[in-house]
Amino acid sequence: MQKAWFHKENGSVNVLQFGEFPLPNVGTGQLLIKVKAAALNPIDYKILNPRRTRRTLPAAPGCDVAGVVADVGGGASKFNKGDEVYGDIQDFTAGNLQQYGTLAQYTVAEEHLMALKPSNFLPLALLTALQSFDTVNFQKGQSVFIVGGAGGVGTLAIQLAKHVFEASRIVSTASTGKLDFVKSLGADLVVDYTQQSYDRVPEKFDFVFDTIGESFKSHVVAKEEGKVVDIASFPPHPRAESVILKPRGSNLERLRDFIESGKLKAVLDPKSPYAFSEVVNAFKHQESGRARGKIVVSPIE
Repeated sequence: MQKAWFHKENGSVNVLQFGEFPLPNVGTGQLLIKVKAAALNPIDYKILNPRRTRRTLPAAPGCDVAGVVADVGGGASKFNKGDEVYGDIQDFTAGNLQQYGTLAQYTVAEEHLMALKPSNFLPLALLTALQSFDTVNFQKGQSVFIVGGAGGVGTLAIQLAKHVFEASRIVSTASTGKLDFVKSLGADLVVDYTQQSYDRVPEKFDFVFDTIGESFKSHVVAKEEGKVVDIASFPPHPRAESVILKPRGSNLERLRDFIESGKLKAVLDPKSPYAFSEVVNAFKHQESGRARGKIVVSPIE
């Protein structure tokens, strides 16, 4: 047995309990991972009470993991015991979610979802932003408007736009107290959404990346032929596409040089890291919408 946060029924964060939970079996092509850190994302509290996905209960929540390979299943050959890895263990395109999440001392993951871990990085928000840019075939020299620049996905989207995709113009939104912070990430201009509505933004953009689910309003800043992606509204505005994350370790490897050079940096919420005993408080902070950057739980022991 192991220590874990888990829920026996679907519902709000209040269904979570802490205690003994079975150790996962390692299947073909899988890794057993000793969890060192986990990060929360908006999807984590949403799948406590899922509408479109299924999973066996009781289940441990959590998608993002950073840890050490404790065992290697048959057919898995990319990693060895003792390797430090990271990745998003839940493939939302594969059907049912797996029962063993990352808010536990041990979890399992398909080997192809993992990558060797650089320092100070957790993957779901990074992969979500990367896949969104790839979905619209974003090209060097195009412009982007990022809705929600201070959030976990938004902070990384700005950095990706600047350093990886070499956008010609990066504009984002934030509240009054976060304008300087978002600009420091690489935005050319930050719109204070408490003072200025989308229809008063004078520019139009090749790509509107909405990380907070406001595509019914934000689509107006897209060029006539521009693309809109909304990762938080289901269904989004008819002009927008939804992105269902398909995690792959190869995409994390693709960004390794940018991460190790410091061009891509994880931005941690000022309240992070949360202790393993404080997971409920971490969930509540995530659900509040007031987080600035990633919410991390560490150490897990």
